[in-house]
Amino acid sequence: MMKTMKKKIFLSTLTILLLATAIFYPKISASVDDLYLKIAVMNDIISIINESYVDEVDWAKTMEGAYRGMLEELDPHSVYINKDKLKTVKEEFQGNFQGIGIEFDIIDGYITVISPIVGTPSERVGLQSGDKFLKINGESAYKITQEETFKKLRGPKGTSVTLTVKRVGEEEPFEVEIIRDDIPIYSVLAHFLIEENVGYILVNRFSQKTAEEFSDALHDLKAQGMESLIIDLRYNGGGYMNEAVEMLDHFLNAGDMIVYTKGRLPNANEEFYATGKGEFKDLPVVVMINRGSASASEIVSGALQDLDRGMIIGETSFGKGLVQRQWPLKDGSAVRVTVARYYTPSGRLIQRPYDNGLQDYYESIILADESDSTALETTGKPVYKTKAGRTVYGGGGITPDVLVKRHLNLSKPTLKVFQHSDRLFFKFAQELSKEYPSPPADAEDFIFNGDLPENYLEDFLSFIGDKVESLVLEDLQKDKDYVEMQLKSEMAKMWWGNNAFYKARLLADNQFEAALEHIPDAKALPGLKP
Repeated sequence: MMKTMKKKIFLSTLTILLLATAIFYPKISASVDDLYLKIAVMNDIISIINESYVDEVDWAKTMEGAYRGMLEELDPHSVYINKDKLKTVKEEFQGNFQGIGIEFDIIDGYITVISPIVGTPSERVGLQSGDKFLKINGESAYKITQEETFKKLRGPKGTSVTLTVKRVGEEEPFEVEIIRDDIPIYSVLAHFLIEENVGYILVNRFSQKTAEEFSDALHDLKAQGMESLIIDLRYNGGGYMNEAVEMLDHFLNAGDMIVYTKGRLPNANEEFYATGKGEFKDLPVVVMINRGSASASEIVSGALQDLDRGMIIGETSFGKGLVQRQWPLKDGSAVRVTVARYYTPSGRLIQRPYDNGLQDYYESIILADESDSTALETTGKPVYKTKAGRTVYGGGGITPDVLVKRHLNLSKPTLKVFQHSDRLFFKFAQELSKEYPSPPADAEDFIFNGDLPENYLEDFLSFIGDKVESLVLEDLQKDKDYVEMQLKSEMAKMWWGNNAFYKARLLADNQFEAALEHIPDAKALPGLKP
């Protein structure tokens, strides 16, 4: 009842309903009279602005700012979502939308296909990496924005869109009609075996289909002979808690607590336990996390660590441990309000402090210094114990068992090449691919043993030209391993898809190398079922 009351009062504030709307709910809080007064003051301010302000007021924009400001006073993750944004958010976490199915970027002013999504209309009609869209339904697509691209390419299933396409190596553009269909948004971006039957699964969000996709990947790797597993949750900002719980159920014993929540109201207090039905309780697991791993990612890594079931490698995670519930609003928008906090099985609060404001909250995780494994002894973080008595650390986020900072060690000019808005690695990989009459026969052999064309560094430098100031051949030679990895991964994606792309990306990944090194430690954990 109190939850319903509170929602109605906030709705009356935001939509400027009469004060009397809230009078039927007299027991909201000890300061109910003060709340009524604030609502009345808000109404007075709006009336004064409406009657006296010097210019016409855009009330939609003004009130949206008021909604956001009120929620920002609560915590960093209670938010207002307008109607347009809500549609995108729903698509992302429902796991599908309707359109043609491409990964794209705007390069040189044109929509450029980075990759067609497997099994979608774009793949069925033969669109290729590097294709540029000159026109959409006969209208020029030059200098189109990403937002406009979404509007033009997405649409109801069964409708069509006609594209005028310019393909690398072909002189004349051609037209293709594509019938829109349901397009999956995958949360498991890649899974494959690498090095002595080590499985690798990359999960980039927790949507409504993540647990299902993860289960499919697990069983596929098992059929291929997987003997240990690395789960990559780096830059995974989270999503649905239930998907994380279901994912963990593959590895845990019956009755193992996974996570619990505590809130102000009793109905926000929940505990989640493993069923014991999982088939992978004897599989050694290593999880990679970094500062971009948040929310559901921290539930997974925190539970595996607390239950001595997996080794955690990388950097301390973001520390987003607030539970939001979403309420629809009358104008088609929505509000997400924090109702509880997450805790790991050992009692660690995942949420970082946010008392010093939003700027400090977001900057502190970026500026945190975790340069080496000795940082654990100097942090002053509160100490907790795992189920088997190992020491783990609280204070917000999940502190890994082994701290490994990502090291690129690139020269500044090479870093600028990587960050350049023209996607220089992608574009040059397109040029390099022309030197191959056909894709190499074996993806793995190309990735790990294949040689790129002779003088490719010199050609790359010439290709870049003056787009990157002060870049010289010596920079590319110094960073040759990284440059080769970037080019190979882009070519691998063109020829073989996401699995090959992400496998190539691991070539220059020191955190992944550390994960491989610590698989024996994962095998020795006391939580692993014998």
